[in-house]
Amino acid sequence: MTSNASTRTTLDRERIPDELQIERVSSIGPAARAVLHAARGVLADLDLERVLERLVESARELTGARYGALGVLDESGTSLARFITAGIDASARARIGPAPTGHGVLGELRLDRGPVRVAKIGAHPRSYGFPAAHPKMESFLGVALAVAGEPFANLYLTDRRTGGPFTDADEDALVMLAEFAGVAIEHALRFSSTEARRQDLQRTVDGLGAMAEISRALAGETDWRAILELVAKRGRALVSARALAIELPADGELEVAAAAGELPPSLVGQRMPLLGSAAHAALCAKRSLRFEDQLNRVRHKEYGLGRLGVNAQAGLVVPLVFGDRSFGVLFALDRLDGGPQFTAEDERLLEAVAVSAASSLATAQTAAAEWRSQRLAATEQERGRWARELHDETLQGLAAVELGLAAAARERDRDTVAEAIGVAISQLQGEIAGLRALITELRPPALDHLGAGAAIEALAARAARSGLEVDVHIELAYEQTEAARRPAPELETALYRIVQEALTNACKNGRATRAVAEVIEADGMIEVTVRDDGVGFDPAAATTGFGVLGMRERAELQHGSFEIESAPGHGTVVRATLPLRHRADSSLPGPGGHAWRSV
Repeated sequence: MTSNASTRTTLDRERIPDELQIERVSSIGPAARAVLHAARGVLADLDLERVLERLVESARELTGARYGALGVLDESGTSLARFITAGIDASARARIGPAPTGHGVLGELRLDRGPVRVAKIGAHPRSYGFPAAHPKMESFLGVALAVAGEPFANLYLTDRRTGGPFTDADEDALVMLAEFAGVAIEHALRFSSTEARRQDLQRTVDGLGAMAEISRALAGETDWRAILELVAKRGRALVSARALAIELPADGELEVAAAAGELPPSLVGQRMPLLGSAAHAALCAKRSLRFEDQLNRVRHKEYGLGRLGVNAQAGLVVPLVFGDRSFGVLFALDRLDGGPQFTAEDERLLEAVAVSAASSLATAQTAAAEWRSQRLAATEQERGRWARELHDETLQGLAAVELGLAAAARERDRDTVAEAIGVAISQLQGEIAGLRALITELRPPALDHLGAGAAIEALAARAARSGLEVDVHIELAYEQTEAARRPAPELETALYRIVQEALTNACKNGRATRAVAEVIEADGMIEVTVRDDGVGFDPAAATTGFGVLGMRERAELQHGSFEIESAPGHGTVVRATLPLRHRADSSLPGPGGHAWRSV
């Protein structure tokens, strides 16, 4: 029996915390049990604030004190940085005024001096007195509290509820509780430090994830408005801002180009002065600015969003800078979580977002400039082609008519003159027919009056006269009276020009003799396919022509897709798929640029 009992006691000791195993010992007294009960309440939590509050309450319960307080020392250890009370309600604390800083009897507590116990506070030689609204207090018991061997706080108790001064037993119990509390506070501090590091790491991970998401979303995006809208939304969420606006310089002013959060929708597009604004200061300095600087707060109110009715307690202005070019600023207002001020980590994250946004804006601007350059080059080449057509055929023909008529004018024989006039009329008729054909090529009337289907069929008929037989298959709902509205004019033009360019390339470059042109409408899309039996070419090879480029751009302008399949000796297949839009629909945005100017 003795052996079994010993084994059971050992197992029980392994299952309970070491500091509370003493409760299993039958010889422990009620005073020690009370201390352990109070210590267990203090040790039960890892939140530092709750540990400190429980310590004061546990000390009061343990000693029967009416009032209790904990004075947390400052970094120097010579005065009190915080003063936590128990037994006095909030209104009484407000009437008392500022918390004590450690003068008088409170200043007597030191680790090397041990506890301080006074029967009458007023009789102590170091008594400092109480404020006018302070409750009357007689007896006093205080003990210094150490954490990891260093002074941390002082624990104060006054006035036993049962009357009389504090006893030796009260002092011993409070000293023991202070020792347990030192361990609990050390654990709470370590946990708080670990938790803070964990939260910092989590914020960093979240920030990196958000940055990766923004980078992926911006990759390849060339619509600058879409870029700014995305940056405004993601940037606001990243730093938990109440609102975020993006401002760009425009014609010597600042324009709100995008906004997210608690801002009026009408704000986008409004303008403010550039000179004197916080945005202008950030762009010139090429660094972030904060509202903690009173000058920036004034700039916001007088020159920035403040003059448009947008108020803020805190703000962060981050310039959009890429290389040596400044595009605008991100304007974050009022942090929601733990704010309103933004942290240093928030500033770093927004600066990273600003770099990505500025890089994407630079790419979009370059792409827009390249698109305009290619468009102009294609236009110039097209003008050159029509100029050659007019010079080589029409103008030369008209010159021949002029020469014939001039020769006839010198003739005196009426029959010869009549014959010359007849020849001239015949030549003029031919040139008029040629001009009509050129005009039709430029803009066929059938395209405006009858639609894309009729214009493409007429195009195929003209191609046949040039030696290219074209089979046409068109299924457009409107032209088959299956829809009430025609496709949008821009869409019809794109369909026609893609087929026209494909057939022109097949005839002139591919030397094709047969081709098939299909325009099929289905499920809200229109697919254009042109196949030919020409000599083909290598699509990857460099070329000086703009035919393929022009077809691709027309498809992209309609937010469609374009592909071309070809190989030397195997003909060519051109395929474009365009979303269907009707004439009553609003036009889709095409590629374009904003006049960004470096500041």
